[in-house]
This record gives sequence, C-alpha cells and structure tokens, in this order.
Amino acid sequence: MFESAEIGHKISKAAYREAVPALRAALLGAQVDLHENRKIPVVVLISGQDGAGKGETINVLYQWMDPRFISTLAFAEPTDEESERPAMWRYWRSLPPKGRIGIFAGSWYSDPIRQRIQGEISLKELDARADQINRFESMLVSEGALVLKFWFHLTKDGQKKRLKDLESDPRTAWRVTKWNWDRLKTYDQLQDVAGHFLRVTNTPWAPWVVVEGADDRYRSLTVGQILLAALQKKLASPLLPEAPVAPIVRVDTDGRNVLSELDLKLKLADKPYEDELAQWQGRLSELVRDARFKGRSLVCAFEGADAAGKGGAIRRIAVAMDARQYQVTPVAAPTEEERAQPHLWRFWRHLPRKGHVAIFDRTWYGRVLVERVEGFCTENEWLRAYSEINDFEHEMAEAGVIVVKFWLQISQEEQLKRFKEREKVAFKRFKITDEDWRNREKWDAYQQAICDMVERTSTGNAPWTLVEANDKNYARVKILRTLCERVEAELKGDAAPAVTVKEKSATKKSGKAAKRDKSGA
Repeated sequence: MFESAEIGHKISKAAYREAVPALRAALLGAQVDLHENRKIPVVVLISGQDGAGKGETINVLYQWMDPRFISTLAFAEPTDEESERPAMWRYWRSLPPKGRIGIFAGSWYSDPIRQRIQGEISLKELDARADQINRFESMLVSEGALVLKFWFHLTKDGQKKRLKDLESDPRTAWRVTKWNWDRLKTYDQLQDVAGHFLRVTNTPWAPWVVVEGADDRYRSLTVGQILLAALQKKLASPLLPEAPVAPIVRVDTDGRNVLSELDLKLKLADKPYEDELAQWQGRLSELVRDARFKGRSLVCAFEGADAAGKGGAIRRIAVAMDARQYQVTPVAAPTEEERAQPHLWRFWRHLPRKGHVAIFDRTWYGRVLVERVEGFCTENEWLRAYSEINDFEHEMAEAGVIVVKFWLQISQEEQLKRFKEREKVAFKRFKITDEDWRNREKWDAYQQAICDMVERTSTGNAPWTLVEANDKNYARVKILRTLCERVEAELKGDAAPAVTVKEKSATKKSGKAAKRDKSGA
C-alpha cells in the first residue's frame, strides 16, 4: 500500500502559495456549514511513522480552519484509569459530537500495531482486532460520521534524514529523542505490521489514504484537499448511508415463545423470602469485597415491563454493597448532548473501573425496544443495533467485565393492578405517567420486540435472565441468586455456566424450596 508514497512527491513554494488561500476559504466555509448543520461529526485519524509530519499537519489544519470547532485528541500508553476499562472506552468518550471535527493523533490503531511489533499479540489476534475496528467504524459511518484515515509514510532513508533535519534545527530539536532513534530500528517490522493492518482495515466506508510525508507542502495540501472534498460531498448528501440488513423472520407458528413459557404464578412467602434475601445479600457483599474482584468489574442491566419492579430489585442489590463501590444510572430519553453522539456513547461513558459495579435502570436495549416500537429510529437502525450491542457486550467481557442482564416479566393483569396502586399512593404517583398507560396499548408489539431481543442478544458472555416478576419476593430472590452465582463462577475462573434464557439454574428448587412452592409460598 506504500508504493505511491515513495515516488518523491513535491510541491513548489509558488504553487503552494497560490493554492492555499482558496483552499483555506473553502475549508472554513465547509466547516461553518458543518457547525450550523449539526447533523454529522467528522473523525480524522492522523497516523504514520515518526517524523512524517503528523504534528505539523495538525497545526496547519488549526491555522486554516476555526479552532473553536476542532478538538485534537492525543493518545499514548493507556493511563491507569483507561487500562481499568475496555480498550475502546477512551476512544468512545472522546468522539466528537455532531457539528465538530475530532482529530485523533494516535487512535484505536496504535495499540494493536505496537503490541504486534513487540510480540504481545499474534497475527490471529491482530486480525481479530481489525475485525472489531471495522465494525466500530462501520457503526460510526452508519450513525452519520465522516471517518477519514491518513497514514503518513516515509522510506527508511527518508525517516532517518527527517529525524536528522529536525534534530539539527534548534527550533525542532526537542521533538527528537532517543526513543525516536530506537523506533527507527523497528522500521521494517512497522512496515510489515502496518501494511497488513492497513490492508485488512481498508474498507469502503472508511478507506485509508497513504500520504508521502517527506515534503511538508505536498503533505499539507494533500490532506487539506482530501478533507475539503470529503466534507463537501458529505454535507451535500441528504441521506445517511445504510448498510443492508435482513428483516427478522418469525418462526413462532405455534404461538409459544420465551415469554409465554414463563410461569408467572411462582411465589415466595414472606418468611422464606426474608431468609433468602439476607442470605444472598450477604453473599453478594462477600463477593464484591473478594480480593479477586479487584481485577474485575460488574455491569448489571435491568429491563422490564413498566411497573415490573426494576427499582425495588435494584435497591435490594445496592443495599448489599458499599455506596462508594457502585453507581446506579437511570436511563431516560437521550439529552441533546447524547443525541449528538452514536447511540451507545452514553452507555460507554458510564462503564465502571475495576473493582466497581455499574447498575443500569433501563439500558442500551432501548433502541430495539421502545425506539423500535414507538418509531423513534428507522428499521435499519434497530436491526443493525443487535450486532452493535453484541459487540459492545463482547468488548466488556473481553476486558473482564461481568455482564449480567435481567428482563422482568409481569402479566397484563398484574401491571394494571400495580398501575392503579401507584395512582392511590402519594409517594408512588411519580412512577405512573400518561406514557405508561399509552404503552399498555402496544403490549403485543413490545412482547414481540422482547422476544427478538432475547433471541438475538442472549450470548455466552452475556446471557439474558428472564425473571418471573408477578411476585416481587420471588423476583428479587431470583435476581440476587442469579447475580451471586454468575459472579462467583467468574471469580473462580470457570467458564460462564451454560444456561437457557430462563436461567434454569436459578429456578431449580431444592426439596425444601419445592415444598414451599407446593404450599403456595
């Protein structure tokens, strides 16, 4: 991929001076349109070899455009805060909002290339990272982003000359260190690794542009002209790109599904409930204080029908932990800030660091539930959201995050009963709104969306636990027991227990428990 960047591209001073004024004016005009439009973000990756002009090019772009609407993000070795979360966390939280340009000096490509050169990952693992990056960039583009990737290239002799020139000039000598000269020794390795990595991530939606970095004027004009052409084309396009997605085909010809098979009559009497609640709360307290948990983190995701008891279940979990160790994040309609980002951005930013717990009251599944049913997103958006969510949860699991997901199911009759109770009790009235009543009219559509969600996102790393929640006692104990069993299995280093979406292990009864159930408890 580097041949065209080794032929000695140059631009004369006269040609450069003639071209720059018109280019600057056009770039500023496009940037103003971008800012006023506020419909797309622009992500610019500046990568390449040492001395190839990455920093100089960024400085030139700041001179040519309005710096108020540009952000430069520089990434080196992960900080302690960053290393305690999934690798992509620091990039997600740095994404530019719609209407702005984000320039990444160092990016999600830097760590895999460095790790491969140092022998920390295999070629197979490098390719797996490439697949992950391709899906991530595909998601950004599908969300409306313009993604431009520049690789600045120098020949080995060109890089050596460049470093010497910089070192000999008092104004730039500080930029060349022993580390840069040591990196020159790995030039051939970088060529092999970067050449392969660029090839497998050179996608139609986010292609690489390889730019020869020896001549400053050529490099600056090339990047400026490409940025301008891409901005103008993107702003002129009224529609977001849509990747092809296959519609869901239902196969429930007998009318049975994962929700209809739940036994909503399951109950637990008050006395055994109090005993089991204390037992499992105590066990959870021990697990999150276990020394092994300091190297892990926990994400609890709660979804369910309106009035299904999510809040009560969350309180029973929270009381078992130190308040400094967990954070409860209630999820409602996205704010203006959140709507300016990809839909998963607001959840990435709340991921816990190691040794901590994040509890989500409503989650990233809103896109395939309420947004799908209420028409707040397009069919293409919610159909591709399944794979984007699976990628999100896979990245969490790969980073050591224990992901536990609960769907709380109640019957329509039980929901109506709870709605009426909430209207009568003063301190519960805030829980019932006109929207809750309206959602009841779409019960069947929501049930269908839930079944699709479970089938497409109940994975080995993050299985769904469906909770029979007509009886609050039974639901709370099942949730706590399931949570403890999952965390304990992870801390033991065992594979996650094989479960169905009904979490059979959580509902299997001992002889004593079975007797209680037969007696109506």
